Order: sequence, then C-alpha cells, then structure tokens
Amino acid sequence: MALLVAKDALTTMRAAAAAAHPCEACGILLGEEGWIVRAMQTRNVHPAPETHFEIDPQALIDAHRAARAGGPQVIGYFHSHPSGPAEPSATDRAMAAGDGRVWAIVAGGDIRFWKDGKDGFAALSFTIGDG
Repeated sequence: MALLVAKDALTTMRAAAAAAHPCEACGILLGEEGWIVRAMQTRNVHPAPETHFEIDPQALIDAHRAARAGGPQVIGYFHSHPSGPAEPSATDRAMAAGDGRVWAIVAGGDIRFWKDGKDGFAALSFTIGDG
C-alpha cells in the first residue's frame, strides 16, 4: 500500500519532533484511506517522554468525534525517535494494537510510514501531495 501525504503534514511532524527534542513528539494523522491530509500535534502525556509517547487521550477522543461528525478520519499516529532510527522500536512493537492504523516515525528529519497489522509493522511507501 502506498500513501499520499500532504506536504504540510510532513512539515508539521518534522517541526513537532524538533520542538519536542530531546523528548518524543506525538500526534494524530488525519485524512481518508490512503491519503494523509493533516498531522495534528498533541501533548505527549507519558510520564517518561524522553523514551516513550502517549497521545493525549482527550485529543484522540476529540479527533474521533470530529471524524464521526464528517471531518477527516483518524488514519493513524505519529511520534518521534529523538535518538533512534525512523523505524518501530521494541517498545513500539510491544505497544502496537495491530489495528491496521498508519504510524509515522520521525527521526533526524527522516519520516517513515508503517502499517500496524496483526503480524507486526510493515513499511509503507509514500508520495508527497499538495494537500
């Protein structure tokens, strides 16, 4: 599966990662199947944000409510790895739900996309759109 990702969404993820460093940034990916229109930065509420992330639950609830009201769908999530590669860590794999959502991981300006499937993470290719 290839994704189309809005240029502004990539910019938002990179800026969030830079601003949060040395902690992990996180947020929600919004759009429709196969098309990420927007990345929405959220608070990282994990008690150890230097090495873990937890999306603010209220932001996630609000995003799902907006989607049910006709807004963009929750496609997945993003977070940063301040000192690791843009690929799922052992912690990411342990915390993944296997629900088919897209995960974007930002590391050193690099962004890679992954599908969280029942058998683990699978790399996704993407192209950049104007959104």
